[in-house]
Amino acid sequence: MKRIIGILSLLFLNLDLSAQIETNELGGGDVLNTITTAVPFLLIGPDSRSGAMGDVGAATSPDAYSLHWNPAKFAFADNDLEMSVSYVPWLRALVPDINLSYIGGYKKLNENEAVGVELRYFSLGDITFTNITGDIVGQFKPNEFAVGTAYSRKLSDIFALAISGRYIYSNLTGGQNVGEVATKPGQSFAADLAGFYEKPIRISGKDIDFALGMNISNIGSKVSYSETSVKDFIPINLKIGTAIGADIDDYNKLSFAFDINKLLVPTPPEYASDGSGDIISGKDPDVAVVSGIFQSFSDAPGGFSEEMREINYSLGTEYWYNNQFAIRAGYFSEHDTKGGRKFFTFGSGVKYNVFIIDFSYLVNASKSINGNNPLSNTMRFSMTWNFGASE
Repeated sequence: MKRIIGILSLLFLNLDLSAQIETNELGGGDVLNTITTAVPFLLIGPDSRSGAMGDVGAATSPDAYSLHWNPAKFAFADNDLEMSVSYVPWLRALVPDINLSYIGGYKKLNENEAVGVELRYFSLGDITFTNITGDIVGQFKPNEFAVGTAYSRKLSDIFALAISGRYIYSNLTGGQNVGEVATKPGQSFAADLAGFYEKPIRISGKDIDFALGMNISNIGSKVSYSETSVKDFIPINLKIGTAIGADIDDYNKLSFAFDINKLLVPTPPEYASDGSGDIISGKDPDVAVVSGIFQSFSDAPGGFSEEMREINYSLGTEYWYNNQFAIRAGYFSEHDTKGGRKFFTFGSGVKYNVFIIDFSYLVNASKSINGNNPLSNTMRFSMTWNFGASE
């Protein structure tokens, strides 16, 4: 049980309190003020392709994993039907049995419409529950899953919109009591709103594929793990990205992509040190979902500069040779006061007949003590099946 005490302290979200702030001092006088939410597994990138490109995906070319990154891309897919499966080890350096399994895909209904589906399952391994005297009171395998679907439609030859919905289930305790508080699984329904723009342009006499994408994901009800607890936000997230790609010649193609991400949930305020609970800087985070979305743009206790720190940046590149072999690389950056994740990513892909096998590897690049990434030095594999090109 000792090996997952730290994990549970984050995932349980204190049960009777809303997400709270860590106030560790960082270098230069900065204060760690991370934003925590329930069911953070919804933000884990499921595929090796985007994972090898620094977790970009808002405007990259469509594939079977687009429901996670931007479901509006489905309408621009070249193939008629694709399915995918992937397995993502999590916290592998600390715990051997935490992982994310993902199944997804899409079907083109016609030239302008497509539907997508996904199923993600997050396992936290085996947990032994003990009381304050150390006696074993139960054994459980905490797990979370989400099942979703999406509909994408072209409104013109260059622009598409999509809406998706998902059901989220999070069972972290198996009904065990925490202290004297009875617990229950957390449940929520959420929706995504997405748009995708793609148009060929010409630069210096060269044809360039230019794309823009935006996805507001996980717009949904709060989650509670007990009858008496304050409900917590799920990770409502804004993703905006752009991508360009060009055929160098008949055999070589190169593309670049850039994304920014921001959580649309309230930032923890600064509370008075006398224990009164009074807010001395920032805004009250105990608000409704819609209010929290709008409040998230102006509620950081550090003002505009802290709001800018809440934006994460991703940059990725992809090279294809003969449309059969791909090499990818990327970089992801998060400010030290907001978690400090910084990492380089690398990977490759092989396309053979109807199969595509992708591989990714992550190298931690953060020097801060809180910046270790749970996927550091971890290899990921994913597989996609292409069942034919659409007419």
